[in-house]
Amino acid sequence: MVEAPNHVAIILDGNGRWAKAKGMPRTYGHKAGADNVEPICRAAYDMGIRYMTFYAFSTENWSRPDDEVSTLMNLLGDFLKKAKKTARDNNMRVRVIGDMSRLEDKLQKGIAELMEESAAYTGLTLTIALNYGSRDEIIRATNHMIEDAKSGKLTMPVTEEIFSGYLDTADLPDPDLLIRTSGEQRLSNYLLWQMAYTEFYFTEVPWPDFHEEELKKAVEAYMNRDRRYGGVKNV
Repeated sequence: MVEAPNHVAIILDGNGRWAKAKGMPRTYGHKAGADNVEPICRAAYDMGIRYMTFYAFSTENWSRPDDEVSTLMNLLGDFLKKAKKTARDNNMRVRVIGDMSRLEDKLQKGIAELMEESAAYTGLTLTIALNYGSRDEIIRATNHMIEDAKSGKLTMPVTEEIFSGYLDTADLPDPDLLIRTSGEQRLSNYLLWQMAYTEFYFTEVPWPDFHEEELKKAVEAYMNRDRRYGGVKNV
């Protein structure tokens, strides 16, 4: 049996379907999903998890209906307003990864302020993947390396460690466990490089109903697995 995961990544799936099942608009589900972030972070920290990374909005999500995208951006704004106090009260560091350039200036400013104000906190590190896509991240990292190579800041050959240092997650350990809610079983362009040896856990439970007991089930399933990282088990 392995120890509890140090870093858990979650794909927050099923908000819209959860709302539809209740006869409510998809936006109702996104609000419920946003409200579930803080209690899950608290529960995770109590279990010994020190890093949580949530897939909140992908580079592909811009293709959703305009009213849904608008609601998601408004929820983000509300989250940023509340998160400063939440981070302070819980000693929680908050980071945002992804391409921030497409977001409104007001949101970019709020994100920068939140990250700066919570940078020294030493409890749980919460990372929000926003306008994030792993292929986009890898391309951005590669272009950055090319620029540094031209200016002499980067020497060859490039190693895994050097490449990882150009990714959005440069200061984070790789995820030990990926959880995807609501029944889908795919990565959806999420942390492709970082999850080379991550354990996967899929559940039919939609994100708004994924509470502490469901997190415990996922962690217990992880702890009963045999992580060999390409090697063989000692006998």
